[in-house]
Amino acid sequence: MAADTVKPKGEESQMKYAIVQSGSRQLRAEEGGTLEVDLLPNAAGDTIELEVLMVTDGEAVTVGAPLVAGSKVQATVVEHFRGEKIRIFKYKAKERQRKRGGHRQSYTRLKVDKIVAG
Repeated sequence: MAADTVKPKGEESQMKYAIVQSGSRQLRAEEGGTLEVDLLPNAAGDTIELEVLMVTDGEAVTVGAPLVAGSKVQATVVEHFRGEKIRIFKYKAKERQRKRGGHRQSYTRLKVDKIVAG
């Protein structure tokens, strides 16, 4: 299947952006912006490329099936950090069973350098 190009009805999308996939999440990437994705094995300062599912350049929208051929988003790894702690507390009423735990997710912050439309 080929990529479809569609023109939006309103003036709501006048800037260039792309919908990218990192892991199982889909994010909106704009040039010069930052993205927070699940932890990647790359070191800080490394340049990576993300899969592009959709590209918008002014009025032209290109949707991939599933990816847009020839398009890529180049990003630089800024830092690795950990999110807020999530508290987990389980108990069974009237049975004196209590279990307490927590979780902190590790993330990678990316700076979007360039969106290359195919």
